[in-house]
Amino acid sequence: MKEGKTIEFKEDISNSFLKTVSAYANYGTGTILFGINDNGIVVGIENPDQKCLDIENKINDCITPKPDFSLSINRKTRVISLIVNEGSDKPYLYKGKAYKRNDTSTTEIDRLALNRLTLLGTGKYYDQLPSGKSSFSFSVLEQELKDKLGIKAISSDILKTLSLYSDQDGYNHAAELVADTNEYPGIDVARFGSSINEIMDREQYVNVSILSQYHSVVDLYKKYYQYEKIAGIERKRMQIVPEMAFREAVANAIVHRTWDVLANIRIAMYSDRIEIMSPGGLPFGISEIDFRQGYVSVLRNPILAGLFFRLSYIEMFGTGVKRIFEEYKNYSTKPRFEITENAVVVILPSIEYLTATTSDEEKIIEVLKGGKLRSSSEIAMLT
Repeated sequence: MKEGKTIEFKEDISNSFLKTVSAYANYGTGTILFGINDNGIVVGIENPDQKCLDIENKINDCITPKPDFSLSINRKTRVISLIVNEGSDKPYLYKGKAYKRNDTSTTEIDRLALNRLTLLGTGKYYDQLPSGKSSFSFSVLEQELKDKLGIKAISSDILKTLSLYSDQDGYNHAAELVADTNEYPGIDVARFGSSINEIMDREQYVNVSILSQYHSVVDLYKKYYQYEKIAGIERKRMQIVPEMAFREAVANAIVHRTWDVLANIRIAMYSDRIEIMSPGGLPFGISEIDFRQGYVSVLRNPILAGLFFRLSYIEMFGTGVKRIFEEYKNYSTKPRFEITENAVVVILPSIEYLTATTSDEEKIIEVLKGGKLRSSSEIAMLT
């Protein structure tokens, strides 16, 4: 047995274990074993029954609110086991501070993480919180609703139905994000040549509706990753990266990112792939295994997700990863995901057809092998 994220050894009983109690109650159930030293050697605890009472009293006196925990004694080894369950009344504080377990260490969290814990404890989401502003214009949203849902004009009732406004709290953060202008970060797009030192194009879409941002990056995608192929009298639209996979990845980056950090979504366009980085890592309660298998049932911004669902930019909640893989099912190349605590990166490779390529397709592939990302018009001229 070794120390790790969910298990900690304590040779004796001191107040330092209370930091780990806070960490487990805040971020996930874990066990503290008293009577085992840092090398994993069992040394036991003298008078374990009394020590159990001491541990219980320390937790009750020093952790606010009181977490759910249980104590047991191994009579043979005199090791005390303290199991602390993750709680719902976050944040759990020790001396006014909240803690998090990082591998084998326990560290104090910063103010941003504390704010997020507090939000979790209230059962609310960031996009539901009041924006504090009293006036927005929604011409972009109005046009979207007209085109997609046949709604002629936005009214207060429509905004309430979309959960963007309430009589009690006014507009929320979701309303501000879909408004024509806002003060939030946006999307930063860079198109690279043969190396990352060769920037062929750079676009930033910030301080505008997230709906405008979405359409702008899709238009940029079409410029560089789609082209027309003429076969006889027919024109066929071809794609270098599957459009629906790109749309899904961008929509999910917008809907599932953390909006309380001042970081843009970053899209890097290369000749052989597109990388989409969404700030914030995975939503609380979702493991990397769950994410990769497509089991994402926790929404970080449910109002935004609901709006994008109504507008058909995403399908059923939690199916984005599966949809992206579905778009690659007929190709030899497959998408990849890189997940860290602070970001999720979706890598969409250029597609390689499993069927034999035609001479025209071979020419296009040769053009792209040069390393430079070219527009559809440039591809047409060179082939």
